[in-house]
Amino acid sequence: MAAETLVAESVASRLERQEEDIRWLWAEVLRLRDELLNAPDRCQAEGPCLTREVAQLRAENRDLRYRLYRLRVCLAEELSHQAKLECAARAEAAQKEAQRAAAGAQPLSSQNQEKDVTKKEEMEPDSEVRNQPHFIKKRLKLFEMLKQDHQVLSAFYEKMGNTSTVITVRLADGKAVEGEVWKTTPYQVAADISQELAESAVIAKVNGELWDLDRPLEGDSKLELLMFDNEEAQAVYWHSSAHILGEAMELYYGGLLCYGPPIENGFYYDMFMEDRVVSSTELSALENLCKTIIREEQPFERLEVSKAVLLEMFKYNKFKCRILEEKVNTLTTTVYRCGPLIDLCKGPHVRHTGKIKTIKIFKNSSTYWEGNPEMETLQRVYGVSFPDNKMMITWEKFQEEARNRDHRRIGKEQELFFFHDLSPGSCFFLPRGAFIYNTLMDFIREEYHRQNFTEVLSPNMYNSKLWETSGHWQHYSENMFTFDIEKDTFALKPMNCPGHCLMFAHRPRSWREMPIRFADFGVLHRNELSGTLSGLTRVRRFQQDDAHIFCTMEQIEEEIKGCLQFLESVYSTFGFSFHLHLSTRPGNFLGEVELWDEAERQLQKSLMDFGKPWTINPGDGAFYGPKIDIKITDAIGRYHQCATIQLDFQLPIRFNLTYVSKDGDDKKKPVIIHRAILGSVERMIAILSENYGGKWPFWLSPRQVMVIPVGPTCEKYALQVSSEFFAEGFMTDVDLDHSCTLNKKIRNAQLAQYNFILVVGEKEKTNNVVNVRTRDNRIHGEIAVTSAIDKLKNLKMSRILHAEEEF
Repeated sequence: MAAETLVAESVASRLERQEEDIRWLWAEVLRLRDELLNAPDRCQAEGPCLTREVAQLRAENRDLRYRLYRLRVCLAEELSHQAKLECAARAEAAQKEAQRAAAGAQPLSSQNQEKDVTKKEEMEPDSEVRNQPHFIKKRLKLFEMLKQDHQVLSAFYEKMGNTSTVITVRLADGKAVEGEVWKTTPYQVAADISQELAESAVIAKVNGELWDLDRPLEGDSKLELLMFDNEEAQAVYWHSSAHILGEAMELYYGGLLCYGPPIENGFYYDMFMEDRVVSSTELSALENLCKTIIREEQPFERLEVSKAVLLEMFKYNKFKCRILEEKVNTLTTTVYRCGPLIDLCKGPHVRHTGKIKTIKIFKNSSTYWEGNPEMETLQRVYGVSFPDNKMMITWEKFQEEARNRDHRRIGKEQELFFFHDLSPGSCFFLPRGAFIYNTLMDFIREEYHRQNFTEVLSPNMYNSKLWETSGHWQHYSENMFTFDIEKDTFALKPMNCPGHCLMFAHRPRSWREMPIRFADFGVLHRNELSGTLSGLTRVRRFQQDDAHIFCTMEQIEEEIKGCLQFLESVYSTFGFSFHLHLSTRPGNFLGEVELWDEAERQLQKSLMDFGKPWTINPGDGAFYGPKIDIKITDAIGRYHQCATIQLDFQLPIRFNLTYVSKDGDDKKKPVIIHRAILGSVERMIAILSENYGGKWPFWLSPRQVMVIPVGPTCEKYALQVSSEFFAEGFMTDVDLDHSCTLNKKIRNAQLAQYNFILVVGEKEKTNNVVNVRTRDNRIHGEIAVTSAIDKLKNLKMSRILHAEEEF
């Protein structure tokens, strides 16, 4: 016992010395910080500037705090060991007393001890779910210890000297208010203006950075308060909701949490549970648990912790440790707590779980760690939440509409396409689906001819040396299908641009040829992970309306205008509205600044001349050149990015592409414009089928005409009419089913979305006419067969959206 006591005293002594070191360090940090606050050249916008000395002291302080934590753990272990020894001694004494008492009654002292222990156990708070995972209490204990250390240090920092430094907080409307550094929070600023404003705000933005509403400001600040209608605020709201779901899953399943991010419309959380899977029947129980967590209004607490301590905190979870070791490149990072959940997270979050007013857990699936099928299988649960119940009702109606429009359901019902396990990610297009596919490509080919593009054909596979030259081998080889032929490595092409560079370079080029516009519908293959494959929207085999324009710097503006006019012509035909976004030079750009500036100037000029609204995304361009991203809006308000217009200065350098300029310079480098309007034809078919809900416009419809005879005596005439329309290029069928009445046949044709239904009887047969009606039951009456054919040919060529009304 004496040895254990000496060890404990030794540890306590070291602990006291470490605390003295920390106090000294904090005093030194305070002194240096005060000097900087009083310096005339301090940063006004960002608060006090930190010197290398202060940063070093902070790093040393973090190390000392970790050492303090480890020492406390050691002390706790020593004390625990001592307690066990004392308990064993008491047990031994009790055993001897029992032996002496022989068969007598149990001593009163032992009875009292047992009662005290039972009473103590009953009195212990039990705010968490019974049978919770063993790691939760250990994790909470460590978090509370770290939080207490942080509070002690903060209190010491506040106690040292005069630290109530006044800061200026400038609001979005230009108004400025005063606050105290490390004390005033965005929520307090908002509450001083209006309590309603403070409660409505989802998150703050401080000097352009998203910021917890209850996190103290660290210097002079420009403050914005973001509501739920802001996209960034929605992401924060759904991220906080994901933590609520994570807490519920941890308590319900006891598995290991992985990633839990916000997504476009909601959130999900992944969990590893060995051989256990999530059942759809359990989603309601999870949702109820989430609602309980929301009612508790658990605060979101932020704590900055060293990476080493977090590896200790999450040592039970190999996935969180992977994130720390592979993704975190700083000495410290942050964790957030709500209730018993402590999660590795950058944040920020809403103030407390009660801010989530309504939540729905609606779907589950299986996935792989980071989408890699060679890694562990995870269970994914999806949810969505809103600050208003009306929003949830609207979302549920939207989901019902989206389910009815799902392209996979439409593809099956209309016999357009299917997938098979023997060729995952590669679509089988049936005759009617192939008609849509080919009609889209013919449409683009017509536009190519009008816009002076030249269609080319290029190989499907290339030697890996081509991809090494282009740079794709170094950055994209994992997404390529590769194989060896005669000791060389080849790959199926995932894009057309390197092949088009070979086409440009196969002979000398002159400025007189520029611009050269190569268009290619070549088949592309990308080795997408099996877990990411999804209908026609994510496939391995596809075709693009891919084109590359080789032009001079002076021609960029005019070529971009042509590309914008091209996409407007195509999208207006489909009935899409679209939004334009200019993405400019990123931090990792390659090339000369002057070249980028000139290219961006020309892109801006083209966009301004185009006359449509556009926004700028600073620093969001590709490393090889600026770009214009185009997002279309479908019939139910969803956004899809299909078209892209990208400038490329690097491929001409990599492939040493040159042309002879007007002044005779034969080393002049062209600029490449990557351009696609449909993007993947497969994905565009998915978007169009959902946009139209299966009611295809006449020119694109796989079911254009249905001929229905009134009776058996008119069947021969019906077949004749059908043949005439088919000969003119229409997708035509005839219904000869004797088991259905005339009205039933008409109704079946309307439900099958035939644009025009031609009814023929004895009268129509005698006069060589047809009786025309539409899928929407609009009756156009009798018309001669030749006139009907001419009208439908004109409607098909015009590609109007509502041909049935214009007939």
